[in-house]
Parts: sequence; structure tokens; C-alpha cells
Amino acid sequence: MPGSSQVHLVPGGGRTQLLVTNGSRLHKIGPFAEQRFRHLISQRNEAAIQQELVSMGIDTSPFIDDTPLKSPGVYALSLAIAQKCNMGCTYCYADQGDFGGPAKNMDMATARQSIDLLLQGCVPGDKVQVTFLGGEPLINRKALRETTLYALAAAAEKGIQVNFSLTTNGTLLKPDDADFFEEHRFAVTVSLDGIGAVHDRQRPMKNGAGSYERIIEKIEPLLRQQRKMQVSARVTVTPAQHQLTDMLQAFIDMGFHSVGFSPLLRSSNGKDEMTRQDLERMLEEMIACGLLFEQHIIQGKRFPFLNMVNALKEIAKGTHRPYPCGAGAGYMGVSADGGLYACHRFVNEEAGSMGNIYDGVNADQQNNWLASRHVHQQSPCNSCWAQYLCGGGCHHEVLEKGRHACDYIRGWLHYTIQAHERINRLAPQWYQ
Repeated sequence: MPGSSQVHLVPGGGRTQLLVTNGSRLHKIGPFAEQRFRHLISQRNEAAIQQELVSMGIDTSPFIDDTPLKSPGVYALSLAIAQKCNMGCTYCYADQGDFGGPAKNMDMATARQSIDLLLQGCVPGDKVQVTFLGGEPLINRKALRETTLYALAAAAEKGIQVNFSLTTNGTLLKPDDADFFEEHRFAVTVSLDGIGAVHDRQRPMKNGAGSYERIIEKIEPLLRQQRKMQVSARVTVTPAQHQLTDMLQAFIDMGFHSVGFSPLLRSSNGKDEMTRQDLERMLEEMIACGLLFEQHIIQGKRFPFLNMVNALKEIAKGTHRPYPCGAGAGYMGVSADGGLYACHRFVNEEAGSMGNIYDGVNADQQNNWLASRHVHQQSPCNSCWAQYLCGGGCHHEVLEKGRHACDYIRGWLHYTIQAHERINRLAPQWYQ
């Protein structure tokens, strides 16, 4: 349960930490203060909690007010370069790759106009991000490569740095893709949902055949060649997944630059979605993965468990934000026919429409979105201690399925705050 909206107590090996929601600040407190806060939290006495913070000399003036972002610039675009797919994944959010419409590829005119839109407001020294998604983006390999080269040339003329990423199912990779992605410093994410048959059950080909062995064979050149390129594995966790520690270790041993897990909270057909009970089990397994991470880090060894790395970095810098991500703000998705959407998951959905690449961002749609999605406008987020670390959760999943993952998110943050204290004490060099 959220407890207090202002504070959260995190016991650990040393002194208990007090997380102050406002500013996501951590303070170590003694037994008397801990007992006092526990009593006030149990009484839900928010006024007294604020008085206690003031008496400790903790600034209670709001770090974040109710003012939403307004017409922010766009610095990242994901291009649905191919709204079609060669696989038949059981849970696909993109309706088997076509986003509920006719299968299509993005043409070069649309791709170029997208890049022009991305660069138009930039000044020398700015950085932008171009991500290729689908469907399966390698179905439209020619346009993907041409767009990369166009973006590099256009950005160079303006003195702008452009970075590239790609999410792929891995089945269509060719050996020379590794050369291209290495040359242009791509961050490549490969969707892998387990080892062997576990993966095949969730991610079969259109004809029902397994895809795992094909993917492992085709990603080998990327894993071998990555230097400037970074190749990561992304696992979508469904109720069928178990033993995440074994999966994590196996993928790290394969040579992936990082490995991350994401629970399936919403699928287009309702299949394989995680319930609260499934998320309770997943949290236990994620903490087991985190403890494995801690063991390696304290021994001075690299262990690229992405969920843990990201959480620890956010906690260390005291991230406090009114949104969960840049969707609809600095980041937008582009459909194959040039529509602009809050992110790649909203492609072809009116709820996330933001204009089009020809007329530009629709300021009214964008600003209405940002006003409505501010965490202070979300319930029960505005009464939760994790609100500024979480930001309110994935917009698409929340709008489609509600907030049944809140306990999972709070549980993961509680554990990672404990882990942060241990690592900071036993292996402080990790943060340097």
C-alpha cells in the first residue's frame, strides 16, 4: 500500500532510510525518528508528517508544481518503418505488426520528412535520437539504411549529433547488418522471451514454427562484432515465464551488452497479460535477479541487468519527474504514413494523436495531453510515495488496462533503494 504521500521508510543493513517524496531525497534516520514516522504513517496524519519534516530541517517547498510542460521541443522520434511483421507473437501490442490497419512500409519521402521535422528546431551541439521500430523494421531494410544515411548527412550540416537505435525480432538479420550497425553506433534491442521452447511458445513465426534457434544464429555476428554498437536483449514477461535468474545469466553469458525484463500488462488480444498475482511472483524473481547483480558488483564484476542499472542511477541522482517518460513531449512515434503519436505504442490510435510530419506537432493536442497526463492529475498517484520516481506508469498501459501494477512498481523501488544503500556502502566505485 502507498502509506504516506510524503515519505516512505526503507529499512536496511545500516540505519533506516527515509525517502522524502518531494524531490526523491533519501535521509538516514535513527530509531526514535523511525518509530515516530511509523506511527504518523499508520495514523495517515499528513499534516503531522510535514511538521516532522520541517522540524528535521528538511525543505518542504514543492520541487514539482501542477504546471504541465507546454509545447516542448521534440528530440527523439521512433519511425514505424515497417507496419508489418513476419512473426505471430501471442501478445503483440501492434496487432501482429500492422497496428490494426493495412500492412505497409514507410516510404523514403515520409522518412526524410520525419528527419527534417526532428532537426528543424535544433541548434548546433544538440543531440537527437532516431529509433526504427515496427512491426519488424528489417522488412524495410533499404529504407532503414537510407534514412540513417540521410539523417547523418542532414544532422552534420547543422552540427547536430544523431544517435540510432533499432528494436528487432532478429529473424531477418543478415551478416552485413552487423557491419552497418557497428559503423553507425546503433543500439540494437533483440526481443527474446526465454531460452528455446519458452521463447518459441510466445514468439512463433506466422506459420507456428519456432524462432529461437534462427534468432540465436542470426544475432551471433552482432554479438561478436559489437564495439561501438550495443546489442541488448529485451524479455517480455508473461505468466508462463519462470526462473528469470537463469534467463538473465544465460543472456549475459551470450554476450549481450544489457538484459532487461518488462511485464506484459496489456496485449491487443488480452492474452498472456500479467495479473496482480503474477506480478507478485515476478517481483520475487526480479529481486532474486537484483541480488545476483549486487553479488557481482560488490565483487567488482560487470553484470548488465538493465532494470537494476536504470533504477540505481535514478535513485542515486534523486530523479523527481511529473511524467513517466518523454512520450508526447521530447519523444514521439511516427506511423508509416506520417502520423505523429505520443509514442510508438499509440501509432494509429486517436488517444495519442499529435498531428503529422507535414503540418507538424498539433500544439493543442500535445498540450492537452501533457496537462492531462501530469502525475498530479493521476489517481492514486498523487497520494503515493513513489509518484515522482515512477511518474505515473506507462501511459498506454494505464489508459488501456488501469493501474494493477502499482504494488509491483512500489515493491521494486523499495528493494532497489535498499540495494542502493548496500552498494553505495560496499562498492561505492560503481557510482563513479
